[in-house]
Amino acid sequence: MAIIVDKVQKRKDIALACVELFTQSGINGLTISQVAKTAGIGKGTVYEYFLNKEDIVFEILNVLMLRHNEAKIKKLSHVTSTKEKLKIFFDFFHNENDRELRQIYKEFISINLSNPNADMIEFQTKCFNTYHTWVEEIVQAGIRNNEILPQATKLVKGLFALTEGMFISSVSTNAIDDLEKEINDYIDALFELIEVKK
Repeated sequence: MAIIVDKVQKRKDIALACVELFTQSGINGLTISQVAKTAGIGKGTVYEYFLNKEDIVFEILNVLMLRHNEAKIKKLSHVTSTKEKLKIFFDFFHNENDRELRQIYKEFISINLSNPNADMIEFQTKCFNTYHTWVEEIVQAGIRNNEILPQATKLVKGLFALTEGMFISSVSTNAIDDLEKEINDYIDALFELIEVKK
């Protein structure tokens, strides 16, 4: 009797087996032979599940982002202040627990900027829309709780794009020494403008 393989799960398993290898080598240092050896499969089997190295990065990021989101939901559930929720939401860009995921995200952004394909663009768009909606929901809850002014909804997309831009600047320039402080100072200053004065 033939063994039925769950191809979606097998793809995830191969990708996850390579997370440490990838974070040590980066996309340029990674070879399909290393992937096969690390995952305990033949080189040809890798190509049954992935088009290329970039596709492996895409899958690693996809799986790890889902795990990250579950952890973020738990962290946010313990906080009531809108300002603190936003700080927790954006701590992905600097907290120690997400270092490995950030490294993979940087590689993904690099690939997506230099050699985009439809799947990667669709994934990045889906991520942006998901996280934008998430921040929007945090802000809307703050408005309903009379913590912040209704005009704050117009700042959501800019806040999201700005924090991601700060992250990119922190890894591509010497202009930002302490990303956590920069993001938190920005959120604090923003709240000086949008908080409901009591």
